Amino acid sequence: MQAFEVSAPHVFAVGDQPAPAAAPGEVVVDVAFAGICGSDMHIIHGDNAFVQFPRITGHEFAGVISAVGEGVDAARVGERVCIDPVVNCGQCYPCRIGRPNVCSAMQVIGVHRNGGFAERVNVPAANAHRIPDALDLDAAALVEPYSIAANVLSRMEPHPGDRLLVIGAGVIGLTVLQMARALGIEEVIVTDILDERLTTARELGASQVINGRTDDLEQAVLAATDGEGIPLIADAACIPAMLPAMLRMACPAGRIGLLGFSPTPSDLIQLEVIKKELTLVGSRLNNRKFPEVIAHIAAGRLDPKALISHRVALTEMPGAIDLLENHPEQARKVLVKISP
Repeated sequence: MQAFEVSAPHVFAVGDQPAPAAAPGEVVVDVAFAGICGSDMHIIHGDNAFVQFPRITGHEFAGVISAVGEGVDAARVGERVCIDPVVNCGQCYPCRIGRPNVCSAMQVIGVHRNGGFAERVNVPAANAHRIPDALDLDAAALVEPYSIAANVLSRMEPHPGDRLLVIGAGVIGLTVLQMARALGIEEVIVTDILDERLTTARELGASQVINGRTDDLEQAVLAATDGEGIPLIADAACIPAMLPAMLRMACPAGRIGLLGFSPTPSDLIQLEVIKKELTLVGSRLNNRKFPEVIAHIAAGRLDPKALISHRVALTEMPGAIDLLENHPEQARKVLVKISP
């Protein structure tokens, strides 16, 4: 079969790979579509401490089950599915308290084990979520990034009437915007330094957009909230140096959701946290959010196809990587078509 493999940092190619078989409890999925994520780029750069090379990457994908392993209902062959990449042990403390997305022995499909940039991939049967017949497979391939948005919003525990500031209007920022709107958050402010991204955010339902390069973000947020500050802040830009500003922009009792994986230290002003009794939460991957996201997409409350800027064949992936490497401002989600 054909697959995109990263054999070492900055070394990758599309070539022949052995076709996988389904182990007990697994299914084999013929991949239809897979999305290229920023974390795939981190693997290519050698910036992901969890990956072992060589690795077939890709954790955003959907397709059709073509084989099942021992212990899996044979009736699942032919099922159209999207794949939750979080594989957990079920035994450790996080798993025991219902937080499998931070399992002590977690594996991520496309990071710790081979992923979806291949014609076929074997995955645990429990991670393959059936999608409605009316849901297109290209849209289903993007359930995973929306699950990231669902997770961080869940961690911030929105209250009715809360306003939300989304920092960064890249793909994750746009999924947070759409998910917030689907959950009934009516006022969502989005900030970025690229007007093209802010235009997209406005089209997808942002109540206000702020260019942080040309406008004073803190002053604009305070003006929009009558000086009170904002209850919810989702950091989709993942710039550690912005934490002090987020602490200042948050209102008393506000919640800040952090998504970045940077090892760079942040300046945390304890006074700001304590005097406002702020809550800072980390959010990693997703905690069983796939059914929720699939339901939102099926009901028309989310529009994954609005995120897709480019569609390429598997053999064209090296060119797509070059685009994302050198002209990221020209792309939103690059979707790879792998099989009919």
